[in-house]
This record gives sequence, C-alpha cells and structure tokens, in this order.
Amino acid sequence: MKNIHHIWLTVYSKPEDNESEIIENLKKFISFNLEKEKVNISRKSAASVEERKIVIFQIHLEKSRHINQFVKDINSMLKPEQKELLLNQKESRLDSENHFFIRFDKDKLLKENKFFITDKGNCYHLKMSIAAFPSTRENALKVVEAIFEN
Repeated sequence: MKNIHHIWLTVYSKPEDNESEIIENLKKFISFNLEKEKVNISRKSAASVEERKIVIFQIHLEKSRHINQFVKDINSMLKPEQKELLLNQKESRLDSENHFFIRFDKDKLLKENKFFITDKGNCYHLKMSIAAFPSTRENALKVVEAIFEN
C-alpha cells in the first residue's frame, strides 16, 4: 500500500556555507545512487530578506521504490525517542493538505554526522505528501503513525 505520494528534501545554502559540503550531506539522506536512478538535485537561487544570495537545493522523489527506500532509511536513521517525538507532534507537523514536515538540524549533520530533528533554525527540510484514502486528516495521521511506529 502506498503511504506517500511525493517527498521533497530541501536545504538552503547561505554565502558562507560550503555548497559541496551541503550537497554531500543532502545525499546522506538517500541510500540509492541518485545519478543511476535519474534523480536530480535541483538548484535555484533566491535573495534573502537582507538581499543576500541564497541557493536552494532540492531532491524530489515521486517513484514508489525511491519513496519506500527513503522512508526505510529515515526510520533507520532516527532513534526511538525521535520517532516518539514525531508521533507526539504529528498533529502540528501535518498541514491541511496532508503534508507532513520534519526539519533536521544542518549543523549537527555537518559537524557530528547525526540526523537530529529540530523545530527551528538552519536545517534540512523534509516534506512528505501523505497518501490517505479517503484523504482525510484522520486517515493521514494514521498513515504517519504507521510510518514512524517503533
């Protein structure tokens, strides 16, 4: 059964960031070969409020085999207490369109090679479009529970 329609993994790179290091850490979320599987890392430029140049890198997964592998990988990266945190916060992490959001601390990944959930700051953004049938919030929350149960 399909639990997720799409996954977007996004990170913002500031001028002082090392872009190649940011991209390498973005790839750590994915266990399969992006090039071989023809999954691209898109790159867009934007300006911040202070008019500083920001680069936005994003991986978009839409094939079931990629999504299933990604979810399996994320579950293996997260400690039981982090999964419990996600389940406790599931209501606030799910929006009205059944998108589920997680943020991973960018500095912890860059400096300590740890996948650590955060609610603010400099982070990798994960957005998952939850597949719930019928598409209700209640059903989407049940899918989230099934994804992150220990």
